[in-house]
Amino acid sequence: MYLTPQHVLLAGATGLTGEHLLDRLLNEPTITRVLAPSRRPLAEHPHLENPVGDPAEFLPQLNGRVDIAYCCLGTTIKQAGSEEAFRAVDLDMVVAFAKRAREMGARHLIVISALGADRRSSIFYNRVKGEMEYALRAQNWPQLTICRPSVLLGDRIEPRPAELFAGPLSRLIPGKYHGIEACQLARAMWRLALEEQDGLRIVESDELRKLGK
Repeated sequence: MYLTPQHVLLAGATGLTGEHLLDRLLNEPTITRVLAPSRRPLAEHPHLENPVGDPAEFLPQLNGRVDIAYCCLGTTIKQAGSEEAFRAVDLDMVVAFAKRAREMGARHLIVISALGADRRSSIFYNRVKGEMEYALRAQNWPQLTICRPSVLLGDRIEPRPAELFAGPLSRLIPGKYHGIEACQLARAMWRLALEEQDGLRIVESDELRKLGK
């Protein structure tokens, strides 16, 4: 069964994937409201509400009912400045956003995690992503979709050295380890929003690429 959401909550709209997803949402004729809080202003649009500031301050103030929530939040240890600061974004902020989205009536959360996410991993990045997934599952969402992309491909305002290095190599690797264009991931996330199936769904990178064609 396919349902078309009308009221959307989006976190991470200024990021590589979030920008593509926001553009798609604002160009969907069925979408009447996109609530996209961010640290810096977004381009104006009649269907866009864009609270600007510190998420920790305005998150509790978000209001109005939403059908679905997208979370594209994510940083790197280098950008964040420390492992603790990285956890504050990729774990704490994601979980807090999801909690508020649920309070606002969203029944479906679609979140970007990472290939290899595992809360028992010896790799810090993968472990934090796994802890994030585990925390979201504990929120008992009616419908939770976790996207695990491989290396994201696309032009960032602030390039990430690891992606610049791994991106060309990832294009040569088959299966779920093959890199994925951010625009493909955004298209896949929109299509996943149209699927109504209760419970948890984990979508690996190879399936995301197929959905995003």
